[in-house]
Amino acid sequence: MSVIDLRDVPDFVANPYPYYAKLRAEGPVHAIRTEQFERAWLIVGYDEGRAALADPRFNKDWRPSGRWPDGDSAISTNMLELDAPRHTRLRRLVAREFTSRRIEALRPRVEEITAELLDAMPATGSADLIDALAFPLPMTVICELIGVPDLDRDAFRLLSNGVVSPTAEQMEGDAVGAMGDYLVELIEDKRCAPGDDLMSALIRARDEGGDGLSSDELVGMAFLLLVAGHETTVNLISNGVRALLDHPGQLALLRADPGLIDGAIEETLRYDGPVETATLRFTREPVTVGSTVIPADEVVVVALASGGRDPGRFPDPDTFDIRRDTRGHLAFGHGMHFCLGAPLARMEARIAIRALLERCPDLALDPDGGEPEWVTGLLLRGVRRLPVRW
Repeated sequence: MSVIDLRDVPDFVANPYPYYAKLRAEGPVHAIRTEQFERAWLIVGYDEGRAALADPRFNKDWRPSGRWPDGDSAISTNMLELDAPRHTRLRRLVAREFTSRRIEALRPRVEEITAELLDAMPATGSADLIDALAFPLPMTVICELIGVPDLDRDAFRLLSNGVVSPTAEQMEGDAVGAMGDYLVELIEDKRCAPGDDLMSALIRARDEGGDGLSSDELVGMAFLLLVAGHETTVNLISNGVRALLDHPGQLALLRADPGLIDGAIEETLRYDGPVETATLRFTREPVTVGSTVIPADEVVVVALASGGRDPGRFPDPDTFDIRRDTRGHLAFGHGMHFCLGAPLARMEARIAIRALLERCPDLALDPDGGEPEWVTGLLLRGVRRLPVRW
């Protein structure tokens, strides 16, 4: 099987969906080359991707593979990069504190922050919606939830981007190491001044047997909560606004019936979700996907974005329809690694987009805003700037 270098596919970053359709028509799995790996296996079919996400033959922990012998760090000790039973243990400890009640209690504060951010926008004018709303809202919420309201947001944003979607220049630096150092300091500050926040609760957390999170596990959890807690929601909000502005008929439906906001968010997650591919998996043994045998100790990437456009699961998949039945989409993953923060991301996006449309009835993309600058890499799907006017 030939190896496809997606970097050579014209306009793939801006619009990968036509190429995903081409690949799906040829088969559910393909060998690809990435910035990190000379060969990895990309699963593009919905059914095959969903099955892979829950298949224990696909490891999440890369350490046994020896892929990055010099890349181990405390931030890698997080639930996304661990398998059972370590993953099960960590998720149990965190789930005791990251409860639906704690999330729902944030609703008034999310509404308040959204209103404050919209108040800061002029009554008429233009702005980069990511800087004005899509970034500061989830960043403020997750920082207050964790208990680090004085976090240097600009510095953290640069570090976070350098880890999850680095530019060519950032790839030369040690963003992971810098992020780890940053989080160690944050946690030590929180140990010295605990509060009623989530991070203080995680530091104190113990199960019935007295088991708690180690220092490295706390760093890994802080990384997962802070980075996943804002990066994906930034893109969910901005992708949702872009999709609505690109489909004026659907925008009109939502304005006429704001009760359709839940459907608009779920359709955004399916149609152009914030996470393009799931985090890496590794075959612990040969695994057959479709008619292809993926050898042992190989890197596997599940294209969530491709699964959302698979016509075998979602009829007329390239049509954005906020009244569609989107049940079963994979935007937050599937199986034991399903996103713990999905309820919070959904709540923030619903509140932000609904309030934005109410406040700005003439919202439109700014034609003078320049060409979109797309987030690089295969992991995240979105733009770095979203110029709008109203």
